[in-house]
Amino acid sequence: MDRFSFLNPTKLIFGKGQLNQLSNEISPYGTKILLVYGGGSIKRNGLYDQVLEKLKEINAEVFELSGVEPNPRISTVRKGVDICKKEGIDFLLAVGGGSVIDCTKAIAIGAKYEGDAWDIVTKKAMPNSALPFGTVLTLAATGSEMNAGSVITNWETKEKYGWGSPVTYPKFSILDPVNTYTVPRDQTVYGIVDMMSHVLEHYFHHEENTLLQDRMCESLLLTVMEAAPELLENLESYEGRATILYSGTMALNGMISMGYRGDWATHNIEHAVSAVYDIPHGGGLAILFPNWMKHNLHVKPERFKQLAVRVFGVEIKGKTDEEIAIEGIEKLREFWNSIGAPSRLEDYGIDDSQLDIMAKKAMINGEFGQFNKLNYDDVLAIYQASL
Repeated sequence: MDRFSFLNPTKLIFGKGQLNQLSNEISPYGTKILLVYGGGSIKRNGLYDQVLEKLKEINAEVFELSGVEPNPRISTVRKGVDICKKEGIDFLLAVGGGSVIDCTKAIAIGAKYEGDAWDIVTKKAMPNSALPFGTVLTLAATGSEMNAGSVITNWETKEKYGWGSPVTYPKFSILDPVNTYTVPRDQTVYGIVDMMSHVLEHYFHHEENTLLQDRMCESLLLTVMEAAPELLENLESYEGRATILYSGTMALNGMISMGYRGDWATHNIEHAVSAVYDIPHGGGLAILFPNWMKHNLHVKPERFKQLAVRVFGVEIKGKTDEEIAIEGIEKLREFWNSIGAPSRLEDYGIDDSQLDIMAKKAMINGEFGQFNKLNYDDVLAIYQASL
């Protein structure tokens, strides 16, 4: 493994009833609070009222930004930044899933930046400060509750980029599995695919002597695959929701990737698809990841073989490494299909008419991928295999 230093400053507050900690966690930061949330599900399930009750305990002056999109837009970020600057906001509270948290991160840095927040997303400028913020998580998926990353879409220009900064870690994140009970089945599936994809992005690298990291990745995948079918049979299973919720956090909080850099090409490829078609991120990953794996199998077949044997139980007798690897990739596809994830772009009505545009968007910053550098032809081939 490579040399590394590790710091994750986010305080994780996990379990039933932990919303009771909210007022104590916010009070050191001030009383002018911007509450950021999505389409209104937190009002329907009662969480919105619970949060407001806790904010009353510190006599908070609450401002609201609702309607954050599943692929959060820079236009919404700008609205939040305007509120922060106009009202002198002390602290932001994201109540929702990864999209709400990602949007809040962009608002937090935009509120401390003189220019347009899109400059930060596109890496034309680097933030050096941000408003403090915390999260109350309602969806197991992105891990944004315990990392510094964010993904923002510019719908006008059909661009979608991931970005991050050391100043955009949440101060705290409250994770109560009960708050995920009302997540619909399809969104639960997308979250499961997303967190598994995060683990797989980590898994494909070239560092040697990552024995512990490999086993941590494999354990996460096995745990999610064991828990997912039972949860999908009973969406209000506390045990199932808790396992999946914790797994999503651990998949992308830096704990399993110390000492190496993962690939992350598939996420970039998917961002170009959902920038054009606005499809669910997890759905796009389910379609694309197995095809990325097949396209890059030749780079390090033994790595794919290890995954196939350890996670998917593929028998090795009488088979080449490539045959074992392919069988493992097919078993991943079978699992995602079994829980209801899409497998072809056509499942979203996507044909070949925009493949060139998407490939060019994916290539906006040149060749990418840590495990194997991809060029335009590689990306186009993966899209074509995904039709």
